Amino acid sequence: MTEETENCEEDTLFEFPCEFPIKVMGADQEKLSDVLREALQQHSPECVDREFTLRPSSKGRFVGITVTITATSKPQLDAIYQALSDSKEVLVAL
Repeated sequence: MTEETENCEEDTLFEFPCEFPIKVMGADQEKLSDVLREALQQHSPECVDREFTLRPSSKGRFVGITVTITATSKPQLDAIYQALSDSKEVLVAL
């Protein structure tokens, strides 16, 4: 572990590795699922096959997707959230 990684680990309340839910919201379920799967493939390949939980909005215009991954570090989570935030398909990433 590098000094930079150790400093990043001190900036969080999480103890890694840990189970961590990632939630995204967007309009198109298929495209949103693809974006989430791509982010996981790039930054957490061991979690790609995890099951997604889908929840449509009350009027059906949007969908929320949740997947729980085994997070290994704060930089890993930051990279996943950056990839999700960079996508035009993702309205919100939590």
